[in-house]
Amino acid sequence: MASESFSLGGKTFMGHVIPIGPVNLVFAMGEKGLVGCGAVDVLALDKFHLPAAKVRPVGTSSVSTIDELVSGEIVSVNQAGTALGITIGMNGKDALLRLA
Repeated sequence: MASESFSLGGKTFMGHVIPIGPVNLVFAMGEKGLVGCGAVDVLALDKFHLPAAKVRPVGTSSVSTIDELVSGEIVSVNQAGTALGITIGMNGKDALLRLA
């Protein structure tokens, strides 16, 4: 498992990359919630009132790095994330900034 702190727009986030067989589980957390790869169940996290969004990578078949997560396109967002202004189609960076 690799974890790293990174900055976007003057805000700090914690990114995690967890190898699971041939793929990685990738997600980044802000103070209010998280943005994750396709393996993250954003609807289940809504049950805990945790804002969350899922990204699809741009130019690759799966998200395997934090950079791909940040540049990916939001394809799913839960109700708590929508309340913070996260929308389908925005990029991972903009979604994370709403979770800072």
